[in-house]
Amino acid sequence: MPTAEELKAIVRDKYAEIAHQDPADNAASCCGAGPVSNKVYHIMMDDYTGTGGYAPEADLGLGCGLPVEHALLKRGQTVLDLGSGAGNDCFVARHEVGPTGKVIGVDFTPAMLAKARANADALGYNNVEFRAGDIDDLPVGDGSVDVVISNCVLNLVPDKPRVFAEMFRVLKPGAHFSVSDVVLVGELPDELRSAAELYAGCVAGAIQRDDYLAQLAAAGFEAVSVQKSKPILLPDDVLERYLTPDQIAAFAARETGIFSITVFGRKPSDAPGAAPIEPCCSGTSCC
Repeated sequence: MPTAEELKAIVRDKYAEIAHQDPADNAASCCGAGPVSNKVYHIMMDDYTGTGGYAPEADLGLGCGLPVEHALLKRGQTVLDLGSGAGNDCFVARHEVGPTGKVIGVDFTPAMLAKARANADALGYNNVEFRAGDIDDLPVGDGSVDVVISNCVLNLVPDKPRVFAEMFRVLKPGAHFSVSDVVLVGELPDELRSAAELYAGCVAGAIQRDDYLAQLAAAGFEAVSVQKSKPILLPDDVLERYLTPDQIAAFAARETGIFSITVFGRKPSDAPGAAPIEPCCSGTSCC
């Protein structure tokens, strides 16, 4: 398995490529990472059609949910989008918080940031800002955000507890998050878990659903709950890139599920700061 820094480089390089791909290819694959399926369209993403603030030119087909739909946004709030891509969820969030609100997107891929900023300029939005940075070391002040959102991004980060701690740090006391992500129930075959493209495509980087929720609670969040859950079925023309026919049959028969979940959690109103966490990684290995 690659190291944490190698995985980050894989994701950065792949998403630089994805920024220039046809959105139809992104939507027919796992979060934009190959291979493209010829049998199933929209493997992960939800349909934004009719959603207020939706900008088709900013939708690269990379999401696995509609976090803004569950984020309880109000006029005038400050919203932070982790892994903002071309800006799609930021623009939807802006529609909800209005011209008196503010939306900040953070991404570490220069090509995505350039695309998002160009989209914001074309739309004439002066209260949507895109910042360069890692989501496990956010360029955002302590206790400055009302709501954190994210769409199919957090499981790309090797050290998830550190991302959750950063979310906790930047949220105001009593503020909350709503994030969509990919989780597992049961173990993936080793051939899928070790596939670099499927890591960039969210699948190989997914952790167990119960572990995901427990790590959020360990970061200090309360009222952690799943707002929405849907299964993600990888079609055979994706699986056959990595597994033999016998392995595909065994994978279909096992108690393994890949799910997109949208999760809510709240920072306690009396929380003075971020909860301490134990580092996930040591040496060259990472959990």
